[in-house]
Amino acid sequence: MAGTAGARTTTGTGKVAVGATARPRATGGAGATTGRRRPARDRLLAAAAARFYADGIAGTGIDTITADAGVAKMSLYNNFASKADLVAAYLEARHAEWLGLYAGRLASAGADPRARVLAVFDAYADHANAGYVHGFRGCGLLNAAAELPAGDPGRAVVRAHKEEVEAIVAGHVADLLPADPARAAALAEHLAFLLEGAMARAGLEGDDTRLRHARALAADLLPAA
Repeated sequence: MAGTAGARTTTGTGKVAVGATARPRATGGAGATTGRRRPARDRLLAAAAARFYADGIAGTGIDTITADAGVAKMSLYNNFASKADLVAAYLEARHAEWLGLYAGRLASAGADPRARVLAVFDAYADHANAGYVHGFRGCGLLNAAAELPAGDPGRAVVRAHKEEVEAIVAGHVADLLPADPARAAALAEHLAFLLEGAMARAGLEGDDTRLRHARALAADLLPAA
């Protein structure tokens, strides 16, 4: 993510706190002083990301973002041409954030293509278990897309992200079934639907239960390496 992308720390509860999805610190005190040393653009993006995820894009005003970031409104327009530009940066940052989660899981999966498929499911579970101030609300990109009108450039960003995730799954499945590309393609699409359906239900239920079940189902569907 820009500024906070991919930054992962562990909270006292053992959950992962993912950069821009965590709510910014309240102003005042030593912690705020540390935060103000960050570039204004990074602070604005982090504040916007927290608010967009918790309260929605339409429900978040510029004044709220600048107050959370501890900057003047002019600073926002010095860094982003408009709220729409800030939303676009947020969407790109969420995409980069997920790629960071996936890269971490992939590094642990080794060369086994079966484990590499399941790493995608694990990265989604990591997303669900991030340290959100107001709890997990599902895929931030899909939540944003639901608010954006047809034809909005942001929806294209979200679509590209989902297509990239499906392509990642497809690549690993193809490695698992090199002699049967038709079966590999059908299985990859099946797994992509399973993953996104589980994410939607997990967002409604506010925890990773559906994602863990989806991972178990995926493991049963995948042939042995």
